[in-house]
Amino acid sequence: MDVADLVARGRQSLVKAPNRFLELVEGGPVETARLRGLAGELYHLVASDRQSFALLAARFPEPLFLAMAGAEDEALALLLDFGAAVGAGEEDLRAHEPQPLAQAYPAFLARTAVFGPRGAVPLALLVNVEASGGTYARLADALQAQGFSDEAVAHFRFFAETPREVLDQAAEVVARGLAAGDDPVELLRAARMVDAYEAAFWSVIAE
Repeated sequence: MDVADLVARGRQSLVKAPNRFLELVEGGPVETARLRGLAGELYHLVASDRQSFALLAARFPEPLFLAMAGAEDEALALLLDFGAAVGAGEEDLRAHEPQPLAQAYPAFLARTAVFGPRGAVPLALLVNVEASGGTYARLADALQAQGFSDEAVAHFRFFAETPREVLDQAAEVVARGLAAGDDPVELLRAARMVDAYEAAFWSVIAE
C-alpha cells in the first residue's frame, strides 16, 4: 500500500460530525469569557504539540518534525494576539486551568511522539489537513465577521493552510516509514484518533 492509498483510506474513515462550537461562533456573537477559554485551551495544546514535535525530531532525524515544532512556536506567538483581543495576556493563558477532555488530543500526540512509528503523525497530517484547515478558516471568518482584526485571527489563519512543501515532506516521511516497516494499520489508526480527538476538543469548548 502506497502513501496515496493510505491517505485516501484515512479520509474515508473520518467522521463528519457537526462542530457545535464553530456553529455557535458562526451563529452570532459569542461571550468573551468563552473565547478566553478557547485561547487558554489552545495555549496549553499548542505548547504541548511543540514539545511533541521536538521529541519526534529527536527520535527521527526528519526536517519535517523540526519544521512542525517551529510552526507551533510561531502559532503560539500568534495566539497571544488572539488572547489580547479577548482580554487575556500570556500569564492569563498559562494560568488557565485546562479541561481534561479538551487536552486529550495533545496527550495522544505526546504518546505517539514517545511510542509511535515514524509515519503516524505525518499521515495524520495528510489525512486531516483539509478538514482541520477548513475548521480554522471558517472560525477565522466567523470571528472577523464579529469585528476581530486580521492580527487577532492570525493564529487561526496560520492553521487554515498548510504549505505544499510541508505536505510533500509528510508524504516522504510516511513513505520512508512504510519502507522501514511501519504498520499501515497502526498509521491509519493514529490518523483516525487524531480526527476524533480534534472533534472532542471542539465539543468540549462548545459546552
